[in-house]
Amino acid sequence: MTQTSTDQASARFTVPAKHPMVTVLGSGDSLLRVIEQAFPKTDIHVRGNEISAVGDSAEVALVQRLFDEMMLVLRTGQPMTEDAVERSIAMLRSAAPGDEQETPAEVLTQNILSNRGRTIRPKTLNQKRYVDAIDKHTVVFGIGPAGTGKTYLAMAKAVQALQSKQVNRIILTRPAVEAGERLGFLPGTLYEKIDPYLRPLYDALHDMLDPDSIPRLMAAGTIEVAPLAYMRGRTLNDAFIILDEAQNTNPEQMKMFLTRLGFESKVVITGDVTQVDLPGGTRSGLRQVQEILDGVEDVHFARLTSTDVVRHKLVGRIVDAYERYDVRNGVNGHEDGRGDRRPHGRSERNGK
Repeated sequence: MTQTSTDQASARFTVPAKHPMVTVLGSGDSLLRVIEQAFPKTDIHVRGNEISAVGDSAEVALVQRLFDEMMLVLRTGQPMTEDAVERSIAMLRSAAPGDEQETPAEVLTQNILSNRGRTIRPKTLNQKRYVDAIDKHTVVFGIGPAGTGKTYLAMAKAVQALQSKQVNRIILTRPAVEAGERLGFLPGTLYEKIDPYLRPLYDALHDMLDPDSIPRLMAAGTIEVAPLAYMRGRTLNDAFIILDEAQNTNPEQMKMFLTRLGFESKVVITGDVTQVDLPGGTRSGLRQVQEILDGVEDVHFARLTSTDVVRHKLVGRIVDAYERYDVRNGVNGHEDGRGDRRPHGRSERNGK
């Protein structure tokens, strides 16, 4: 980078000949437009296989780092997308000077699981730290709003652990909280009654495994999908256990679940403390457990935010709007035991 004046600088970046410019600039220069919109005060020009940037020295330095990170990703054979460029820019902007945090290339190229030509990987820094925490700790809580990939990434790690023989089975569970109608009045057998509560877990499994193998694995007990009540009285050894929608547990259920942990097992608990469906006056076990287990060794709390939403961009803005509304109206989403009600059957889908 060349300093042109007190606060102005220029930089020149040469794209290696083995990488077509379309992979760097995007089809119809779509990636270049994303970069130009993110750095409106920096002049970016392309000539042949050279890219130059002139503008504020700090911004030019970020642009140069961005292209360096993009090339690192492209060298792995993974294409860059508009979403990946936007997330890379956000990560670079959030990094403090001298910060040793992971780089965008490290985040975007970390593969968790591949199935049928599709790879599941983290898309944000917080998602990568969440995935890394699952590797390092026995009990991990993934807490954040809808669409941040809490459950989806945890299930990908569970399938990865099963395939690498780190565990012998996967157990997926969630509380069957009644909404509007009591379970006993719903039609069908017990399994048909609880199926709507567990369906999102089945859907995610079908993304990660050969659908034909799932009935066989479930019949053998290698994969179990069951309501939380079915965990009572058991000790779960050699298993990867996921408790989904944990905000809808009461304190007694949360304690019961955590004490099921057996030897050589790993537990991931996911939930959104702003989306509680418990009856009025019942405190969420997920809210309480943060106070009880804070600082306990080998227990980690990973917190995701609206910036980690990997659904439509509008979802992140909706989450932020609700948070601002709660602040304006004095709603304390962590203590009052209430939450915005929403339909059951929500599925966390990373990269969908």
